[in-house]
Amino acid sequence: MRTLTLLLLAATATVLSPVVAQAQLRGLRQNDVAEAQQQHPALVAEFGGAETGPRASYVESIGRRVAAQSGTANYQAAYHFTTLNSAVENAFSVPGGYVYITRQLMGLMGDEAELGFVLGHEVGHIAANHAHARQSVASRNSILGVLGAILGSAVGINGVSNMLTQAAQMRTLSFSRDQEFQADVLGIRYLTTAGYDPGAGSTMLAALTRASALSARTQGKANRSTPEWASTHPLSENRAQRALAEAQRTGRIGQGLRNRDAFVAQLNGLYMDDDPAQGIIDGRSFTHPDLRMQFIVPVGYQMQNSARAVTIAGSAGQAQFGGGRYSGNLENYIGLVLRELAGDQRLNVPPPQRTTINGLPAAYTTARANARSGVVDVSVMAYQWDANTAYHFVMLTRAGTGIGPFVSMVDSLRKISAAEASAIRPRIIQVVTVGPNDTRQSLAGRMAYPDFKLERFLSLNGIAGNAPLTPGQKVKLVVYGARRR
Repeated sequence: MRTLTLLLLAATATVLSPVVAQAQLRGLRQNDVAEAQQQHPALVAEFGGAETGPRASYVESIGRRVAAQSGTANYQAAYHFTTLNSAVENAFSVPGGYVYITRQLMGLMGDEAELGFVLGHEVGHIAANHAHARQSVASRNSILGVLGAILGSAVGINGVSNMLTQAAQMRTLSFSRDQEFQADVLGIRYLTTAGYDPGAGSTMLAALTRASALSARTQGKANRSTPEWASTHPLSENRAQRALAEAQRTGRIGQGLRNRDAFVAQLNGLYMDDDPAQGIIDGRSFTHPDLRMQFIVPVGYQMQNSARAVTIAGSAGQAQFGGGRYSGNLENYIGLVLRELAGDQRLNVPPPQRTTINGLPAAYTTARANARSGVVDVSVMAYQWDANTAYHFVMLTRAGTGIGPFVSMVDSLRKISAAEASAIRPRIIQVVTVGPNDTRQSLAGRMAYPDFKLERFLSLNGIAGNAPLTPGQKVKLVVYGARRR
């Protein structure tokens, strides 16, 4: 069950300010480093864990190569690069030199230079000190009212609420366009001096734009929310064009390294979309094979999966699914969820009512709360899963509607059979060499999706609509793989 990121300050888009230039020559603030070190394990856990092995080492090596160009004092020790096991398409950085990239975003990339640009972009945010401007704005726009920004934050129980609240604060923030342009400029400069083709910045941004456009076409059927990068790193129409212009100003566009074959080799076997260990979104259903559970969201609602929770959003309300340890009393469990949800706000909570759903003992209640948008209903439906575990939906709806918009969803939670669980397989990237008889249509037909196969294949590989394939060319497919055991 996944999400994240970043924020604001007016800066010059393509010309670095003296303040930024000076910041690049300084070391990182020690209090930032200490805080980043302390929060790193919890943040990694929140986003599905860190990848290890050759691919993680490869990302680290490329990150260090571009960070060496940042001018940061003692860059070898200052920067840390982590690949997250997350289906969210995103990369982000935090003060203290920690840079994170998700496997899903890597899957969209075409070559090593594009990876270098994204990592350089995030290093640029750190070098330009954007995060402190973000924090100052965040302190003026607290999100800690009722529900602590339920959309995107996991419902905290069993001692994790503080960490999740911090993550929720980050998720409500985004960098300004000027900051994004500035980080693009820095990323391109780092790329160029590291020996890569500076044009990778514009091609990477074009790939993100394609992915966002394709998601907009497919998400009505896929029931997934918009890629995180699109909301936290604004993809204005001219951003790729500005990156191209910046690359052209270097006089080296098309001349540096791209290293496509080495990069795509690292992607072979990479999980795309959900990791079954965190549950699978398939249309309107969420299925967790290891926990042996499934529920179905209403028509028109979209889900986003995280390591700790599933967020559901639609026109009539927002909800989140999570769970925790169970002490034998559903009423106490619901009370704990609501207390941690409301924070300092006092809620008048009616006694929960008991019911049974698909053989599961359950209880529910609805409280009234004040939110920034007005008065809302906050409902909790909790289920006794076994002697030690309970799961629950938290639902936020217009005052007076209660659970109404989510009745079908709360009634759908069920235990699945061993056969149903074993049928769940992940989608993985398979790198193939184009043969003489392969066509775009024949390769796209192997994609592990029920729809938009050709569009997904072309977008994933950055192939223009009419561009032919060349025998010997390496391309990416998304196919069904075996589950990790």
